[in-house]
Amino acid sequence: MKSGVQISRKYRYFLALALIVLVSSASPATVFYTQDAAFAMAFPGATRVDSQTFILTDEQAEQIERAGRSELPTRLVTIHRGWKEETLLGYAHIDVHTVRTKPEALLVVLSPDAEVTGASVLAFHEPLEFMPSGSWYESFFGMDREADLRVGFDVDAVTGATLTTWATVDGVRRMLAYYQVLLQPEREGDLARQ
Repeated sequence: MKSGVQISRKYRYFLALALIVLVSSASPATVFYTQDAAFAMAFPGATRVDSQTFILTDEQAEQIERAGRSELPTRLVTIHRGWKEETLLGYAHIDVHTVRTKPEALLVVLSPDAEVTGASVLAFHEPLEFMPSGSWYESFFGMDREADLRVGFDVDAVTGATLTTWATVDGVRRMLAYYQVLLQPEREGDLARQ
């Protein structure tokens, strides 16, 4: 009797494992860069990368949503800073959001003065035909908080990847809003102390 229960548990475990493998193989994620590779790409020549995690207050969340014109996927925000010795190279955030029904991880990089210097997909769980080309992501380079960032205006629309383009634009706008609400006051204080 006892051994029958053990076999039954092993069998259920095997079925659950087989189901997980089957589901994950039906819609595999494409991972383009690991986190370490992403930081090396974001901050070439960096001697260190540090991270700061913010737990947003209601007021900060409201300011960021208003400035970024998009909903926050989470109130827990981690900003990474790249340094070359004591010189700040810039800021990066890995924005994980849903495109259609599945997640995308987007790396958004800003210069110390909040100009977009990088926008790269790290992982994409949707079918690849819903992802714009690499040159489309490069169109964000040089944009800053003054850019309107609207699909079909200053950001090209992409046929067949409409939801991805909107999700990417939202991710870039959020990063610019994070800078405005969380990083700019801190940076201005650091510059005033120098």
